[in-house]
Amino acid sequence: MKSGVFGFRNIDDCNGIVARAQQSSRAAVIGGGLLGLEAARGLLTYHCEVHVVHLAKHLMDMQLDAPAGAILESSMAKLGVNIHLEKATTEILGDDCVTGLAFKDGSTLDCDMLVIAAGIRPNAEIGLRAGLTVERAIVVDNQMRSVDDANVYAVGECVQHRGRVYGLVAPLWEQSKVFADHITQRNLDAAYHGSRLATKLKVMGVELASMGITEPIGGDEFIQFAEPKKGTYKKLIVRDGHLVGGILMGDISKAAYLMQAFHRDAPLPEERLSLLFDLGSPNQKITIDEMPANMQVCNCNGVTKAALGACVAAGNRTTKAVMDATRAGKGCGSCKNLVAEVVLWFCGGEVEEDPSIHYYVPGVPLTKPQLIAALREQNLKSVSAVFKTLAGGTEDAASKPALASLLASIWNDEYEDERDARFINDRVHGNIQKDGTFSVIPEMPGGVCKPDELMRIAEVAVKYKVPLVKLTGGQRIDLVGIPKDQLPAVWSELGMPAGSAWGKWYRTCKSCIGTDYCRFGLGDSMGLAYKIERRFRGIDSPAKLKLAAAGCPRNCSEALIKDVGFVAIGEGKWEIYIGGASGSHVRKGDLMCTVDSEEAAIAYGGRFMQFYRENAKWRERTYDFVTRVGIERIRAVIVDDSEGLGAALDAAMQASVDAAYDPWKEATAPKTVNQFTSIIAAAEA
Repeated sequence: MKSGVFGFRNIDDCNGIVARAQQSSRAAVIGGGLLGLEAARGLLTYHCEVHVVHLAKHLMDMQLDAPAGAILESSMAKLGVNIHLEKATTEILGDDCVTGLAFKDGSTLDCDMLVIAAGIRPNAEIGLRAGLTVERAIVVDNQMRSVDDANVYAVGECVQHRGRVYGLVAPLWEQSKVFADHITQRNLDAAYHGSRLATKLKVMGVELASMGITEPIGGDEFIQFAEPKKGTYKKLIVRDGHLVGGILMGDISKAAYLMQAFHRDAPLPEERLSLLFDLGSPNQKITIDEMPANMQVCNCNGVTKAALGACVAAGNRTTKAVMDATRAGKGCGSCKNLVAEVVLWFCGGEVEEDPSIHYYVPGVPLTKPQLIAALREQNLKSVSAVFKTLAGGTEDAASKPALASLLASIWNDEYEDERDARFINDRVHGNIQKDGTFSVIPEMPGGVCKPDELMRIAEVAVKYKVPLVKLTGGQRIDLVGIPKDQLPAVWSELGMPAGSAWGKWYRTCKSCIGTDYCRFGLGDSMGLAYKIERRFRGIDSPAKLKLAAAGCPRNCSEALIKDVGFVAIGEGKWEIYIGGASGSHVRKGDLMCTVDSEEAAIAYGGRFMQFYRENAKWRERTYDFVTRVGIERIRAVIVDDSEGLGAALDAAMQASVDAAYDPWKEATAPKTVNQFTSIIAAAEA
């Protein structure tokens, strides 16, 4: 293979692509399917000119129709990707290194790098050697037998059934069941009639859902809506009142319901427009009673309603036990809630409670209070010590980050930091991006930045050729696309504290401009935000903590929808709200109390955060924690000190504040030898 030509199948391919892209000026990708478009998106981050070459008349022709493909093409063009359709590549030009592509129509395309992502090719060589009928793959009948020899069975990506070749795992499970029924003679009437495929994904930043066929046939009914300027396209194909195909692009809010109706072959409402838009009435939802026994609940692992019922009948009466036994919900995880509903239905509403759901981490069989008590009583200060003492020496990778965070919050500067227990973000103090680079966000209390700091940020961005400089929702500046080995130098030259924007920490405190300039200001929100940031920065937490201070009830800094929000109401008074949310979950915070000074606001806010740190589940945001514990109890504990915990909570928070440090100082004193070493660079060396 010529130098500069890459496949797109494994980690070695990816490492080679990244290394070459840093030197490339013009890259080409053969294949306009999902893999090819994702490769193109990755290449864009390295500032080379990107061209996508596709054989079909439109992009993603397996999932989209022509109008949807045209909208996707337009969206990609806006991102700077050049599209070449109906191009059959006949030759890779160049002697030792790729210099371009030649096409069947006689045209050429210059490039100094090529990624081949033209989809799967069935490995049907064994069929050819055996003299079996092979077209795109080994041709099989409805019983998964070769059409030439009834004693030869084939399943998976190497087979062609009714003209189709599947490159996904779900059809393999369906085919395997038919094969197993025949080979064991359990059910000689079992037949495979093809798979109903559906997928939901994001391509080049565009939300997309696709299911079934893309074009109507015969007397099929179809409903179509297009708004190309906004990148929105919706199309449904209905046959005999059932959904047989659909495409949603841009707005996929109806995807969950439609995919459910598609997979279950459920009858659709007569009002077809309601399938695409909310018309003020709730969606029709199929019940567990109505679900056919052979309907798949878990498409990833091919688990049907009947299989779940058989598992329950065999004595597994907890959702976890059923999932472990059948592998349902162990793939993408999107069906977990449905699996739980089906198990509950088969158990007659009497599901047994699995004690492990109360464990703080899966690898240590203790609740959080029990775990904290054991850590203190047995003086366990490292993750490895916890596994050795409390888990019989068995380490569980999924439990490590939560244990590391908990140990840090309990022992503070006595915590024995084992970096392999931390997620990559926490090891290098930056948020990892999809291309393996990191984002750098310096601290800006209340969104305030001095001119000289702003100039340093700009100088660093120019010097290190930062691909993206972005203003964040937390009123800070994000430098996106920094390679890991450049992080220490970037931090040093910025000369600003870390913004703690990468993990389960206190993040930031937003503010409006308060009383200094705003004519409506009732309190110094910028001053309070500055004090809050200086006090709580670097504090570990079960989940991220986002705060805000508002200078008046107009709430310009969105304090009412933060984990902790402070709202000035005049005469030096501040209202403290807790448990707000503004992401995928939206919730107005509950009023915890009203205080008479900034000092009291900081004290009660800190006390609540410590109570949350000690009692929340791992990754449980405050909006779930407040709902679970109850605002009345929280008020009683934090404000009234009904359980006598106030002094202990305040002392524990102060100990964490005293132990906190700026992790970006590791730029000159790394915790480990290879903390900031690039894997690719090391491999090349």
